[in-house]
Amino acid sequence: MVSWLQVGCRLRVGSVFQLRAVSCQLRVFSLPVACLLIVLLCGLRCDAQSQWPLWEAYTQKFVDQHGRVIDHSRGEMTTSEGQAYAMFFALVAGDRTRFDKLVEWTNDNLAQGDLAARLPGWSWGKAQDGSWRVLDPHSAADADLWMAYALCEAGRLWKSSRYENMGKSMAARVAEREAVKVPGVGVVLIPGPEGFHPDAKTWFVNPSYAPPALLAYFAKRDPAGPWKDGLASLPAVLHTQGGFAMDWMTAGPGGVQASLPPPGIAAVVPMGSYDAIRVYLWLGIADPKTDGVKQSMVEMKGMAMYLKGHTFPPESVTSAGKALGGNAPVGFSAAVIPFLRTQGMKKEEQVQENRLMSLRNGKSGLYGREAAYYDQNLALFATGWVEERFRFDMDGRLRLKWN
Repeated sequence: MVSWLQVGCRLRVGSVFQLRAVSCQLRVFSLPVACLLIVLLCGLRCDAQSQWPLWEAYTQKFVDQHGRVIDHSRGEMTTSEGQAYAMFFALVAGDRTRFDKLVEWTNDNLAQGDLAARLPGWSWGKAQDGSWRVLDPHSAADADLWMAYALCEAGRLWKSSRYENMGKSMAARVAEREAVKVPGVGVVLIPGPEGFHPDAKTWFVNPSYAPPALLAYFAKRDPAGPWKDGLASLPAVLHTQGGFAMDWMTAGPGGVQASLPPPGIAAVVPMGSYDAIRVYLWLGIADPKTDGVKQSMVEMKGMAMYLKGHTFPPESVTSAGKALGGNAPVGFSAAVIPFLRTQGMKKEEQVQENRLMSLRNGKSGLYGREAAYYDQNLALFATGWVEERFRFDMDGRLRLKWN
């Protein structure tokens, strides 16, 4: 007869073959007892597989008990982007409990109680009158797209029709309100329904708002929607003289060019920096066979060449390829690791991995001396992909370690 100590030892090792061996030894029990023990073992084994140390460390610092993601560096503010990213990470981790809480908090506080009926407000926090509420009710396309994706895939993987319907409704609203057809360019995703179309011939575009894996996913689900055309226009949206992604571009009948951001966002010259770093990340973690990815990689040759001669990514860079300022924070190094690996740049990839590991805090499990919120998000995407916790197929569907 197998003892509980033996079962525990086999469980910690966690291989399928050892679990089968335990099931064989359990035949000495009555059939109902043996079946119950196998179910318990399988459940525990699945929990063990879903553990993700960086996600757990992140939730300890940035996610409260109600499912609100908190950026401590910005006055304890919460953004729809943070909620959307966390939903994706919870799905990758197989963390259904936290996923449910993230959705409910977002639904109740950013979408007036109905995510299926309206896109979430961009930010929530402490107002000047001391109340805690939505600070900016306008939606943000990148958060909306990631949230719709996480909900749709949660619906598929966890067999939840509620999440599936919620994500489908969100995606339809993004397509209707945040995807526009620009003459001479094609379909682009603008950052939000309002404030990014200052005149009849100009649209502001943030290239980091259009991850190719997500565009491919919705193109497969909704062939009549704008997604396939948005994927086709992505290389043109990314193109710059220096081969670096920009934070902001303007699109119009004359084409796409690097630009200053919309009014209200401070910048002296057009540049690629904290927004644009995600472009390299999204390209790196996408399946290379996804439409537009290889062409878009070619457009980013400036960053690839820069990292051949420099230790770290630039914190900001002009459209002509001139680096501004000093070395970027640790999250930038994390973000370019999949980009470098996909292109076979092993030496350059190792440099960034070494930096990432050298700046990991053994006590908190987070990265960087300040453990900044944005750095951890970039690191979760990058290291989750490197550790094969998730992969996108060519049509954008998730393949997860626990599934």
